Amino acid sequence: MSNQPVRRFFRTSRCLSSQSPSGPTGSVAPVRVSSSCRAISSAENGDRAITAPPPRVLSNPAAVRELARDLLRDADDDREHFWLVLLNSQNHYLLSTLVSVGTLNASLVHPREIFGPAVRYGAASLILVHNHPSGDPTPSREDLRLTRQLVEAGKLLDVTIHDHVVIGNGTDAFTSFAERGLL
Repeated sequence: MSNQPVRRFFRTSRCLSSQSPSGPTGSVAPVRVSSSCRAISSAENGDRAITAPPPRVLSNPAAVRELARDLLRDADDDREHFWLVLLNSQNHYLLSTLVSVGTLNASLVHPREIFGPAVRYGAASLILVHNHPSGDPTPSREDLRLTRQLVEAGKLLDVTIHDHVVIGNGTDAFTSFAERGLL
């Protein structure tokens, strides 16, 4: 049995519950359905009148850096955080997931934690993002070894790794493996 009707109900009910009733206490006020709720409802019913923001396209290191900063904004806690960004075949952002929270200078990452979500969500390509709590975004030997290992594993699964970005905590400094030719 498909859970499509259940998902439809929860999205629509979230829209309805977000409206504030304006009737007197104890009475049922008319519910105004916002345009975003109508868009969700019409999309679920197969209508073509849907307005959605354009997808975030990650086609260059600067765009990746901005996304990486967004991901790591709350991760300034003196530990390494390793994120995985999934992209579709047009380099549109699908989703991101936190793979590992490590120690002061290391983060344990295994190919199965990287490619599991990629295969599960049908990603065509990936971007790897992690921080260096020291503030120095220079890739370590372990960063280089892991990236090479993941690129090789990706070839077996036909999932491309577009970039690996290292962000220095507390600085604007970053390193893009793609820009440096390290992929």
